[in-house]
Amino acid sequence: MATFSPSASPVRLANSGNRCSGRVEMFHAGQWGTVCDDHWDLDNANVVCRQLDCGRAQSGSGPIWYDNVVCTGSETKLSECRHQGIGSHNCGHQEDAGVVCEAASPVRLADSGNRCSGRVEIFHAGQWGTVCDDHWDLDNANVVCRQLDCGRAQSALSNAAFGAGRGPIWLDDVYCSGNEPSISECRHLGFGVHNCGHHEDASVICEGRESHSLTGNLNIILYLKVRLVNGGNNCLGRVEIFHDGQWGTMCDDLLSLDIANVVCRQLDCGRGRMILSRAAFGAGEGPIWYDDLFCIGNESSISDCRHSGLGVHNCNHNEDISVVCEGKVRLIGGSSFCSGRVEIFHFGQWGTVCDDSWDLLDAEVVCRQLGCGRVLSAPTWAHFGQGSGPIWYDNVMCTGSETKLSECRHQGIGSHNCGHVEDAGVVCEGKYRFVQYTDTTECVFEHLLICLPFSSCQLLRL
Repeated sequence: MATFSPSASPVRLANSGNRCSGRVEMFHAGQWGTVCDDHWDLDNANVVCRQLDCGRAQSGSGPIWYDNVVCTGSETKLSECRHQGIGSHNCGHQEDAGVVCEAASPVRLADSGNRCSGRVEIFHAGQWGTVCDDHWDLDNANVVCRQLDCGRAQSALSNAAFGAGRGPIWLDDVYCSGNEPSISECRHLGFGVHNCGHHEDASVICEGRESHSLTGNLNIILYLKVRLVNGGNNCLGRVEIFHDGQWGTMCDDLLSLDIANVVCRQLDCGRGRMILSRAAFGAGEGPIWYDDLFCIGNESSISDCRHSGLGVHNCNHNEDISVVCEGKVRLIGGSSFCSGRVEIFHFGQWGTVCDDSWDLLDAEVVCRQLGCGRVLSAPTWAHFGQGSGPIWYDNVMCTGSETKLSECRHQGIGSHNCGHVEDAGVVCEGKYRFVQYTDTTECVFEHLLICLPFSSCQLLRL
């Protein structure tokens, strides 16, 4: 069998009414011809679909140009595959090969309030369905984020982090190299083939996009990338936004909790608990992008709030804004922000964690997620009192290296065989000194210099 490596021959799929399905035809020596079906399989079809930018493969007249085509499946063009030789065949047009490509399946991220984070859902066969988290990683997440034009992936979450979906589970055991243009082009078991339930739905958090403005009458506002730094986790710290290739800070003029709510929502960190002035998490460096910021509180991005203009300010880094978000995990009933009964936020409701298999490795992840330093103990049997409402996690098993409790293995959200008498607790060493207002139960930083949104600023040392 000869191997030919000519220059790329044009290829098309004919007689289907759809450029991504039909009889395979190639253009050679000034005319279109077909390909015989000897040894024709999905590997060959995948090459054709890739050459036509039609995603992965799902399942005449004139000369017959190719016969006995053998592809590995990794080729970028059909002309790169082995065959008998152009025009050499032992078949007729009754054996003409065909291809049906799936094209790129639409994808969306659901149930976060932000189009660049949420549960991964793809549209196939007229229905939205989910993706199982088996082998789900940042390479897979990067493909989804790129497909949605949402920048790079920040997190690849498992265990239905944004809630369990409904309907079909379309993909399982997804393997992406990270450079595919569509999640449907990654390796997987096949559409609808899976061995999982919706409690394993995969989710993604993308970094979002920067804002841009065009001169003239046309203005385009996209999501500004935002982050919280120096707090130990992504839900508390100094507010920084990315613009013009640089991370910069925001001044504390016109502070309000509405600003914190917008930042926390954009980061998928729940509601804002506190907004802090005077560089509470340290003075930043580089540009100061925002000053005199005014948010209503329901904006989806910090770039939607009113401000003096990017880079326009009359302050320095000693006035950098910091934010404390509620996050997805909290400790209740302890002596400080960094000790208490473990509660997690899911489906719009706070719930507890059972103490089955609860140990220091699990507690260490909670301390890390809250920015509370090292773990001191992992109390069980409702040491900090019994909670109420749902029990979200049971049989939690962390390696200790995870950044969030939701990344650890567990029975599934809401699946348990225990009661609140077994609520798990955590005691962390604490990284910051906290104080408490006399007229609220909220804990805040000792060096907080303003009182928002509370009426009394008298502080009690814990």
